[in-house]
Amino acid sequence: MTTTIGVAIAVPEPWGEQLQSYREGLGDATASGIPTHITLMPPVEVDEEAVATLEKHLAEAAATNVAFRIRLRGTGTFRPVSPVVFVMVAEGISGCEQLAGSVRRGPLDADLQFPYHPHVTVAHHLADETLDRAFDDLAGFECDFIVDRFSLYVHDRDSGWAPTRDFVLAAPLDG
Repeated sequence: MTTTIGVAIAVPEPWGEQLQSYREGLGDATASGIPTHITLMPPVEVDEEAVATLEKHLAEAAATNVAFRIRLRGTGTFRPVSPVVFVMVAEGISGCEQLAGSVRRGPLDADLQFPYHPHVTVAHHLADETLDRAFDDLAGFECDFIVDRFSLYVHDRDSGWAPTRDFVLAAPLDG
């Protein structure tokens, strides 16, 4: 039997709920089942028996990375390639890239459909006018937080994505 997993950095409160509520308000039917996050490993189907091995791998990835600061600021889009508007990672890109690289090795080594670009999706597969509105509405959005962990998420058809285990990074942010 298989399950669908993903690996991500949760956007903490109050910003996670603020961005998720905004996304829901746009009419994104999937938003309530998608906690606000920065993807490290996009959704992938795995054998349920492999989850323990994946958790061990993720613990090893966490042990080789240190905490870092994320600053989210402004908006971007993947249009016309993909109908997505996102809040940009303005600081912490290299930390995300290093962490994602550690996660996407070994049992989670996979070819990605698109190059890795850390971001927080706020509108996806909506009408162009709605995507434009999200782009404009959140252009002034800004927050920052320390990333000291990431999570394994499991997808449930009825309730959406839920974190099942956190992986604390090896060392706190200096200073």
